[in-house]
Amino acid sequence: MVARHLQSFSALSFHRPFCVKFSPHHFFGCFLSPHLSPSRHRSHSLKVSVRGSLSPPSSSDNKVRSHSHRLRRRIVSAAVSEENATRSPPSSTDVFKLTYLEANGWLWEVGGSTILVDPILVGNLDFGIPWLFDASKKVLKNFQLSDLPEVDCLLITNRLDDHCHLKTLKPLSAEFPNWRVISTPNAKAMLDPLFNCVSYLEPGQITEIKGRDGSTVRVRATPGSIVGPPWQCPENGYLVTSPKGQITLYYEPHCIYNREFLMEEQADIIVTPIIKQLVSKFTLVFGQEDAVKLAKLLRAKFIVPMNNGDLDSRGFLARFIQAKGTIESFKVGFFYHH
Repeated sequence: MVARHLQSFSALSFHRPFCVKFSPHHFFGCFLSPHLSPSRHRSHSLKVSVRGSLSPPSSSDNKVRSHSHRLRRRIVSAAVSEENATRSPPSSTDVFKLTYLEANGWLWEVGGSTILVDPILVGNLDFGIPWLFDASKKVLKNFQLSDLPEVDCLLITNRLDDHCHLKTLKPLSAEFPNWRVISTPNAKAMLDPLFNCVSYLEPGQITEIKGRDGSTVRVRATPGSIVGPPWQCPENGYLVTSPKGQITLYYEPHCIYNREFLMEEQADIIVTPIIKQLVSKFTLVFGQEDAVKLAKLLRAKFIVPMNNGDLDSRGFLARFIQAKGTIESFKVGFFYHH
């Protein structure tokens, strides 16, 4: 049974929900099996166990080096096997547990805080014009809001529907109007009527999330994509730092970033798309060589790839959206440039 389900992490990470746990000493991951009914996702998953140090390796096994630290960068990859999933609390305050919810959605457990990111959990993604574009998830089709754990913060990167999804946010706000929300100021018109405690961060601004265990997670906004005219304020990426400051994660869901802004930053973990999405010659989501440059810029030790365009899509526009690149071509470019 187990052998039949063995697959690679890197393949699963593009089209199936998964979970990875990082600590200063090791990480492990849990995956939702594609062979199981989505309605059973709370009791079953695929689980991966791998080990990796965040400290500098010896010179004999260090083939990929940063500018000055000689730290090994890794594209998260491992074998997985099916087993019952269990929920266990982090053993340290400096732990990142990342669960992918498809599209741009994530659930991050950072120390004692649980952060829900860009969720699409109710209905389809259609930007209010379903005849033009209408997309649904491939795996989490029967996910219920009641399946969410206790959430400490809602994190929004972008004002558009594939990040600030009103079909999801309206029922969430009806039940949890006092949730802490951190967002780009561009989403103010959507979020102010829904939530009572919203912090709007412009690039460079910092706020903190207080965990249930008293720990504090630091969140710093970074410049992200520009939706609209070039003079408009950019949407947000985020640098999220664990309570003890031992691990920093960087996330921007289009692989669009300001090089000058990030030059003095460092991130242990980068969560980024590496498959480009294009409409004709217009790039919607970057990746490939841009993701390689991002990893080099931030001197990342771990890269968690995502394919936020891997949805069941319909509508007039869907036929013109193309994917460019593969995880293998990304790896080739990554190791060639390092």
